[in-house]
Amino acid sequence: MELFRDLYNHMEWADAKVWRAVLACPATEGDAVLRDRLVHIHTVQRAFLSIWRGEAPDFRESFDSLRDVAQWGRQYYGDVRSHLAAAGDTALDRIVIMPWAESLATVFGRKPDPTTLRDTMLQVPMHSNYHRGQVNTRLRELGGEPPLVDFIAWIWFGKPAAEWP
Repeated sequence: MELFRDLYNHMEWADAKVWRAVLACPATEGDAVLRDRLVHIHTVQRAFLSIWRGEAPDFRESFDSLRDVAQWGRQYYGDVRSHLAAAGDTALDRIVIMPWAESLATVFGRKPDPTTLRDTMLQVPMHSNYHRGQVNTRLRELGGEPPLVDFIAWIWFGKPAAEWP
């Protein structure tokens, strides 16, 4: 579980760094592309946590501002930290049923293989990382300065805690 705690601590640190940069750039507030990507990142994070808890995912889509999206994203981390603290190594092999997996059979041409808690807990930081790169690219296009958020940089900086805006 220690590796997952590191991955999720890094993910929070990276999300917070990106949010600080996004909110510091005035051109981002009205940008629908950036907003949609940020909402998507946090929606997926929350959807997987809901599934791990045996709850139906809550797909929130309405926000008054980017700052509201950032606050919503930040709130996730308290919940996921509690989940990680309660989960033990033996739980990692538990099969996780994702509601949307069956619909992927038409995309894949076959039913997806089963996924474990371990698989899905790895997917969330990897997925967030992928889209965080897109956010940073868009931030640069809008005149902002994307932060360095690589996992190895987080290690080099001494695994700092997230500093949310």
